[in-house]
Amino acid sequence: MITKIDMNSPEFIAELEKTEAFTDKVCAQFGFAYTPLDDVKESIQQGLTRNKLIYGKRYCPCFMVIGATKEEQIKAGNRLCPCTPALSVEIPQEGTCHCTIFCTPEYAQKLAQNESVEEIAHTHTRGLSEEECALLMKKEQLDGDELEALLEAREKGSVNFLLVDTREWMEWVGNRIKGTDVLIPTTSFHNALSQLSGEENIPLILYCYSGSRSAYCQRILKHMGFKTVLNLEYGIMAYYGECESGE
Repeated sequence: MITKIDMNSPEFIAELEKTEAFTDKVCAQFGFAYTPLDDVKESIQQGLTRNKLIYGKRYCPCFMVIGATKEEQIKAGNRLCPCTPALSVEIPQEGTCHCTIFCTPEYAQKLAQNESVEEIAHTHTRGLSEEECALLMKKEQLDGDELEALLEAREKGSVNFLLVDTREWMEWVGNRIKGTDVLIPTTSFHNALSQLSGEENIPLILYCYSGSRSAYCQRILKHMGFKTVLNLEYGIMAYYGECESGE
């Protein structure tokens, strides 16, 4: 039988207010900050409220609650908010708990900055600053909007990197991202790498058709000592910026 809870019911609304007061208290007690992502915060608070109504305790909504009875649930070691792993390991070491509602103030500030940069990159409301470019260049994976914003910033001198196509020549000549600097096909990868000789300190952004070949090359280049190597996560198939063709 599926448990159905009406989020608009007086019971849920009243319990949600108690949960919000509870999470406020956790932040004050441990010196935490809320995630700057309001939708995440609200979702977790709603999940804690749901579990309180179902199980009588605010179990972490990111994990399945094990046990049919209260005794079984206690013995199963279900995560009770604020859970021990979050307090002893996750927040001290990573800056945030697994469900990300609680963060260190430093982590929350950094996350807010990253969100601001990503919003600018995706909406193209303005060009990226050097500082914002530097934040994006710390990522492992980029999406098409972020790459397009970085290419625009590179034209203005706000960032420096090489855009590397890891597909085959026939793919490259047929259609490639405008601004591509180097073609290093996976079928002749090690021979074509001579084009990057002496460029180990220049950031690289790799792409292929779907993101899988370039991700493989990303791992190899990092192992070889290239300091900054990013991957276009879903490849040119998910890039909607300007492309070109021909030799």
